[in-house]
Amino acid sequence: MVKAPTPSVLAFDVFGTVFNWYGSIRREIEHAIPHGEANALTLAWRDGYAPALKATNRSGEWVILDVLHRSTLDEVLTQFNHEDVTDASRQHLTKAWHRLDAWPDSVQGIHRLKKQFTVCTLSNGNLGLLTNLAKNAGINWDCVLSAEVFRRYKPDPETYLGVARIFNVAPAQVMLVAAHQNDLDAASSCGLQTAFIERTDEYGPVRGNDVSGSNRNNWHATDIDDLADQLGC
Repeated sequence: MVKAPTPSVLAFDVFGTVFNWYGSIRREIEHAIPHGEANALTLAWRDGYAPALKATNRSGEWVILDVLHRSTLDEVLTQFNHEDVTDASRQHLTKAWHRLDAWPDSVQGIHRLKKQFTVCTLSNGNLGLLTNLAKNAGINWDCVLSAEVFRRYKPDPETYLGVARIFNVAPAQVMLVAAHQNDLDAASSCGLQTAFIERTDEYGPVRGNDVSGSNRNNWHATDIDDLADQLGC
């Protein structure tokens, strides 16, 4: 690990880091499409996420994540021959990303960190989505920041540097907390500190997940409570 001065702002990735998207979305798909291949549908939907973000960044025309989630869902349902799913069901499934379950340690861990640091989101989720997630889970962020604020999706540098600009601090005073090394690498390249959170079950029991992190990170924690322990909260 690369030790650095204690940061003042902790910016959290949301999907997978704070919230269990796989378990939540699979449950909703099983309910909406009883005879569907729930695991495959869930993973295929998520696999459409990164390409949709890249395409939006390339286009220069902003589209919020709710809209991208709906378009990628439509593509997946066609791919799996579920064109009979009604528009109402598709709308309900799209909003499932507003109803994700938090990981068991997330609410308590963030509450502990909030006593010592400014805690905020830095997510590709749109502002309405992130607000609903926080309200449903009972997470009292100091600030909700979204790619929507910067009109660029991660890993565009504008998102990471934008956090420092909003709080009027140097990039090194911001630490990105995430379960994804590619997100952390992009943040580090912008001068932010990084903390890796292990989420072994992020992609469910079949696909598995790499939780090794990198020795380039400033911190490595088994969960958010563990990070709070390490930071003395």
